[in-house]
Amino acid sequence: MTSSSLLDDLLADLTAEGDALRAVVTGLEPDDWRTSTPAPGWTVAHQVAHLAWTDEQAVLAARTTDAERWPTGKADWDAVVTAALADVDGFVDAGAEELAALPTDELLARWDAGRTALGEALRAVPAGAKMPWFGPPMSPASMATARFMETWAHALDVYDAVANPAAEGGRPLPTDRIRHVAHLGVRTRDFAYSVHQQEPPAEPFRIELTAPSGETWSWGPEDAEQRVSGSAYDFCCLVTQRVHRDDTDLVAVGDDAEHWLTIAQAFAGPAGEGRDKR
Repeated sequence: MTSSSLLDDLLADLTAEGDALRAVVTGLEPDDWRTSTPAPGWTVAHQVAHLAWTDEQAVLAARTTDAERWPTGKADWDAVVTAALADVDGFVDAGAEELAALPTDELLARWDAGRTALGEALRAVPAGAKMPWFGPPMSPASMATARFMETWAHALDVYDAVANPAAEGGRPLPTDRIRHVAHLGVRTRDFAYSVHQQEPPAEPFRIELTAPSGETWSWGPEDAEQRVSGSAYDFCCLVTQRVHRDDTDLVAVGDDAEHWLTIAQAFAGPAGEGRDKR
């Protein structure tokens, strides 16, 4: 089984981020769940439903890796893939739509159960094994990182839509847990180019970000000509397309670095529409 301090740390941070969102939505009135969020067509219920649905799919994917423990794992995942191929463009949104229509208590129960099951399933993946996904196969650590990124990003949409009494301006203060999002944003540089049918630059970039704690996080060679610097929070908001490039404090040195910041995305799938400039 996969049992590492890295996975344990990732799952602990994922739990903490999910708990923060759970605390906010638990106190919502029924009408609040139908409040529109910055994502076009998505209410608060859709945001939570998407997280719940995706966690459930990740559990099914993880269970393909151990036929003895989960004998129906591969068949369950194959059924998901078959449904996805039948509706490539609308499959994910349809999942969110279905769960969003549930009564609030049922939706929260599904989300809670999925969050718990995901941690158990990822820890049970045999060492060295990778789980299938809608893109390339993923390790348990990579899946936990991706789930953290999505949980954090969709939580921002909820915080922007409803009053959060525990935070100024709606959003809670960022924590150094966002390093997972920043790391994913850096690692997906070339993917962002491929989504736009563009050739990624051959040379690596230097990324230097200031964490919420004041620590400096860096990636890439120190002598790279193409560079990006600024706050880790703004970078994470940008690569999850929760802010317009012009509304960040990010500084790019070099044309390639600047262009990347206009197309960056840490999530799978087609390029999103991004957010309008404030």
